Amino acid sequence: MKYIKIALTGALLFGSATLAQAADLAAGKAVWEKLNCASCHGADAVKSVDPAYPILAGQHADFLVHALKAYQRGASGAPASANVRKNAIMGAFAKQLSPQDIKNVSAWLAAQPGPLSVRR
Repeated sequence: MKYIKIALTGALLFGSATLAQAADLAAGKAVWEKLNCASCHGADAVKSVDPAYPILAGQHADFLVHALKAYQRGASGAPASANVRKNAIMGAFAKQLSPQDIKNVSAWLAAQPGPLSVRR
């Protein structure tokens, strides 16, 4: 009986996490649109205006979170290291993001179809 209660509790938590993720994805898309990220990375986050700009659609969310935080550190004047990215344009955009914004936009980009996506 105890195992059934634990399993049901886990199922409820998983279901609520899935609903929260949907809200995060919508908020992530809103961040993408608000900052006009498509002007450089393309409307679909696959076809950038410059081939040197990275494809973001389908990228791992944890990688995107790390990259955006590294741009924030670079914009704040942190000394150069493996955890700092110095780019005036991306730093200016990343500085505007809250930790929740970073999480949301990273999750939304990871969920987009693209050449980096895992097809199931």
